[in-house]
Amino acid sequence: MKNVVTIALACCAGLIAATSSLYAAETYPARPVRWIVPYTPAGTTDILARIMSQWLTQRTGQQFVVDNRPGGGNNIGTELAIKSPPDGYTVFLVNPANAINASLYTKLPFNFLRDMEPVAGLVRVPNVMEVPRAFPAKTVPEFIAYAKKNPGKVNMASSGSGTSVHLSGELFKAMTGIEMQHVPYKGAGPALIELIAGQVHVLFDNLPSSIGHIKGGELRALAVTTLKRSPALPDVPTVNDSVPGYEASAWFGMSVPKGTPPAIIQKLNREINAALADPTMKARLAELGGDPIAGSPADFWKLHAAETEKWAKVVKFAGAKID
Repeated sequence: MKNVVTIALACCAGLIAATSSLYAAETYPARPVRWIVPYTPAGTTDILARIMSQWLTQRTGQQFVVDNRPGGGNNIGTELAIKSPPDGYTVFLVNPANAINASLYTKLPFNFLRDMEPVAGLVRVPNVMEVPRAFPAKTVPEFIAYAKKNPGKVNMASSGSGTSVHLSGELFKAMTGIEMQHVPYKGAGPALIELIAGQVHVLFDNLPSSIGHIKGGELRALAVTTLKRSPALPDVPTVNDSVPGYEASAWFGMSVPKGTPPAIIQKLNREINAALADPTMKARLAELGGDPIAGSPADFWKLHAAETEKWAKVVKFAGAKID
């Protein structure tokens, strides 16, 4: 009899938990949702979060508020998200640094793939190798020649240590044998300001945050980092054209703290996939050079795991390590 009662109580507890989860999803969100972006405003992570936040706000009737938490090579915002309550009211903008940092940093107080849960992918975008308008090199070969004639005098900006922007530059250095001084910023916004002013010489930025400056003539795009040209910049060659085998790209998505109710994750996933299928949204993302990566939470985590493995090889190849 005691065993029967125990089983019955366990079944009731499970039913209550399942019912609570479904109710949470039906009423979610009942208040504003914080979307942590681990970089300063004006970078690609910030731009994408604001575009998607507007969509989610309109669809759910509750504000999705972007909370910029830059610093620590992406790790400050990441750790804040991991330590947030798993109730669906804190979401995180996943970016390549979350895959890169797993091997780049020797001591991290968290394991992203273990401590966070996937919601959905957003987009994949090329990076673009760009220089100030007055910089003497107009092509990738000219840039390589200039850097070799001026060893150590070329400053390579990035949106932070461990970002795809940083590692794209490190991969370029390793594959060409040139020397460049890395100058990390707390996001693409301040890096772009310094690049336009000529205080730094090159940036391998995510295309969405730079495309306006390129089309406006403030910056010169030397090449995109994907194997194929970007439809958003059809006249710009690839780095691979001059440095065979070179390839890099950036990807973005949403995650939540471990333990967030599955029904809430599925609701967010449905809304994001609906956004990525919307013609107006697709056109907006295409203007920024973004290619939607819709799918299930599992699809997004499979991508994240593959990118973690890929960038670990690049980190090892480049010899980049941060304590």
